[in-house]
Amino acid sequence: MSPTSSPAHATAPVPGSSLSAARRTRDLARTAGGPAVDVLVVGLGATGAGAALDAAARGLTVAAVDAHDLAFGTSRWSSKLIHGGLRYLASGQLDVAHESAVERGVLMERTAPHLVSAQPFVLPLTPLVSRAQATLAWAGFRAGDGLRLAARTARATLPGPRRLSAVETRNLAPALRTDGLRGGLLSWDGRLTDDARLVTALARTAAAKGARILTRVRALELTGAGARVRDELTGEEGEIRARAVINASGVWAGDLVDGIRIRPSRGTHLVLRAERLGSLPAGMHIPIPGETNRFVLVLPQGDGRVYVGLTDEPVDGPVPDVPEVPETDIGFLLDVLGSVLDVPVHRADVVGAFAGLRPLLDTTPTGSGEQSRTADISRRHAVLTSPDGVVTVVGGKLTTYRRMAEDAVDAAASAGRLHAGPSPTATLPLVGAAAPARLATLPAPRRLVRRYGTEAAAVQALAVRTPHLKDPVLPDHPVTRAELLWAVRHEGALDAADLLDRRTRIGLVTEDRAAALKTAEEVLGEALAGQG
Repeated sequence: MSPTSSPAHATAPVPGSSLSAARRTRDLARTAGGPAVDVLVVGLGATGAGAALDAAARGLTVAAVDAHDLAFGTSRWSSKLIHGGLRYLASGQLDVAHESAVERGVLMERTAPHLVSAQPFVLPLTPLVSRAQATLAWAGFRAGDGLRLAARTARATLPGPRRLSAVETRNLAPALRTDGLRGGLLSWDGRLTDDARLVTALARTAAAKGARILTRVRALELTGAGARVRDELTGEEGEIRARAVINASGVWAGDLVDGIRIRPSRGTHLVLRAERLGSLPAGMHIPIPGETNRFVLVLPQGDGRVYVGLTDEPVDGPVPDVPEVPETDIGFLLDVLGSVLDVPVHRADVVGAFAGLRPLLDTTPTGSGEQSRTADISRRHAVLTSPDGVVTVVGGKLTTYRRMAEDAVDAAASAGRLHAGPSPTATLPLVGAAAPARLATLPAPRRLVRRYGTEAAAVQALAVRTPHLKDPVLPDHPVTRAELLWAVRHEGALDAADLLDRRTRIGLVTEDRAAALKTAEEVLGEALAGQG
């Protein structure tokens, strides 16, 4: 089913795509200690879920495991942007820039137009932005539009950049300080409704192709012939045999395969209440003083929240499951934000914060003592095959997950001598995908369509059949009980944290999470009882 030729309104999940506790139990029972699968994928972030889909779509048998939940690691902590590669063009990484632009077009026009849409950004020309800097930025935005053209992404999908008057700039970003405001530069990029939802869609699409998606299953040891694993829910250990193994565990990749050195980079975002900045029809690029090609981003989310990010700081020592946000990052982002606002944002206005760790490949010679900034490390991805045949994929970024997955499966097929054709994922719609014209006609609220695509009507139908499911999980927050129920029945949510922290974004604000916890546990209990 393609986004341009799909049937009338879907009222049920794609056959075989539903993930649930019951399915996990069945799939784990036939995988651990069972016959070898063609490909075992370790890690269910964007790249790992993408690799599971890629392999399954080629007709290979696939098992994919993660010690935690879908999108538990870096893939839920991004800026929710699908970048066209402008930053990489500016640093001379032409191949990375072009790859990013191509993959952005794939997501927006073919595989996930329900989850990825065009986002306008304003770069305000304040007294802190010199005319030379403004000229350079404008040249960059024009070059970015050239990348769009080279990637064959339609102008209707991504409008071109243009200059703004001071009045137009203020209309798009009313919170800006007017003193000395010369105008602004308007540009466009891709933005995700939610990065964790993209991962969920990837995993469910892989499941529909026959992949066994096994969360809460930790890989203890890896070899080219499989893995020793532990069910984190029961503590039981077992073996998963495979003809090829892909290590897509991100910042933890070096813990499973010798010789892989990761240099994590921390990207921190703040969470503010939307009313603190007023109406924001567009996001903002705020230049970082002293930098020519780095910006702080102001990202309105449409759910009463705004994200402000991001940093790019090296992280040393053991990699935590959930990175902490240091006060230095918060202070830095507030300082840059305050440089352009009419009324400053204070520390007390920050209602949440999150940090993700980018899994950058450390290529400095061992013992050399060289230390470059993580901001300067290439975002090219690498696919490395160990002496015993484990394929590790690292580096890259969320935008290019599909290409990373394709390259990893190519390498795994070679290492395992598997018969697999070329990857079909550049034209394979994810669960919920449809052409924008069709999405616009779906009988469901626009907010649900942006999150569930063609399944939005089915989510809405839950609330129609059971009226209390219409109730919001929190006052003044759009997520309903029906969405939590859908997450348990069809999206593999196993506990309240899965519901609040990944299937929805409620958990980004500690106060909201605490208030929603009881409701999440109630819905979870009812749904799991129904599965039993």
